[in-house]
Amino acid sequence: MGDVLAGIHATWEFDTDSVLIRFERGIRTPKLFQSLRERRIPYAALSSVTLTPGKRSTVVLRAVPRPGADPLVEAASGQLKEGCDPYRLVLPAEREVLAEYYAEELRALLDPASGERADRFLVAAPEAPMNFKAYDGRASFDGERISFRWSWTGASSAKWKAGDQTFRVSELAGIVWRSPEALDGYLRLVPRAAAPVDHRAGGSLGDLHGPGGAASADGGIPAARPADPADPAGPPPAGADQDPAAVLFGLGYGPVHESLPFAAAVLESVRRTQPAPAVSAPVLVNAGRRDPADIAERIHHLGELHRAGLVTDAEYTAKKAQLLAEL
Repeated sequence: MGDVLAGIHATWEFDTDSVLIRFERGIRTPKLFQSLRERRIPYAALSSVTLTPGKRSTVVLRAVPRPGADPLVEAASGQLKEGCDPYRLVLPAEREVLAEYYAEELRALLDPASGERADRFLVAAPEAPMNFKAYDGRASFDGERISFRWSWTGASSAKWKAGDQTFRVSELAGIVWRSPEALDGYLRLVPRAAAPVDHRAGGSLGDLHGPGGAASADGGIPAARPADPADPAGPPPAGADQDPAAVLFGLGYGPVHESLPFAAAVLESVRRTQPAPAVSAPVLVNAGRRDPADIAERIHHLGELHRAGLVTDAEYTAKKAQLLAEL
C-alpha cells in the first residue's frame, strides 16, 4: 500500500507484502516495544484484523497473528499484558474512519491459509547475541549456544554442584518462558532427550513455550492459565531453582523486555535446527485481478476520507491510481 499510519507508541508502514511496525522510544512507551524497536510482519503471518474501541477516547487496530507464525508470540504463550501486545496500534478516536479503511485494506491482503496454523515462523526473531541477568545467574545466547553462569548470591547448591552450563541449540527440543510478572517466573531449556519433538509446533509434545498453551480460537495471544503442579503442561516436579537447565526470575531480574526476546530468539533457532516437513510453494495473494466492484467500493471509501480531510490530494490521487491499476 505504501502508506503510513501513526498511532500512540508505534507507526505502521504498509508495504506490498508486509507491514513494518516501528515502535517509539519515548518514556511512556512499554519497554518491550523499545527493546524490539521495529518488526516487519508479512501479511501471510496474519489471521485477521480487528478494530475495537479503546480507553480514553481511542480506537485499537489489531492485526491478529496466525498461531505458529511469530516466535515472540509463541514464546510468550498468552502471558503478555494487553498494553505490551506488539500487534496493537492505539489511535485517537477521531481517526476511527481512517483506521477502518486500513483494516479493510489489510483484510483484503490476508493469505488464503490465514485461518490455519503456520508450519514455520514467518516473522523474524530478535537477533543474537543477547543476554540478561537472572536472579541466580546470567544467561547469554550467541546464536548457537545458550550459556548459564551462576551467581554465588542466588544460585542453589544443586546448580553450583552442576557448574556453569552451556547448551547447543541443536541439543534442545524447546524452551519454556514463565513471565517474571507472575509468581515463580523462569526460563527453562528443554533438552531433546527430555521430550519427543513435535515438528509442527517446533517444540516437544508437551508445553515447551510456557504455561499458556495453544493459541486462542481467534488466532491471537491466548490468556495465560495459572500454574498447576499436577498439570503435565505446568512446571515439572523438579523446581526451576534446582534445574541446571533453567534460570530464575525475580524482582528486577529477567524483565519481560529482556528475557522474552531472548526466549523468542532461542525458540526460532531451535525450530530452524529441526527437520522441516516438505511444503508446497506459497500461494501469491492477489496475483490476479481484483473484483471491479471491490475496487469501486474502495475508491468510494477513499473519496470519503479525502472529503473529510483525512487524506491529502496527493495521497488520494496516488492511491486511486494504484487501485485502478489493479483492475
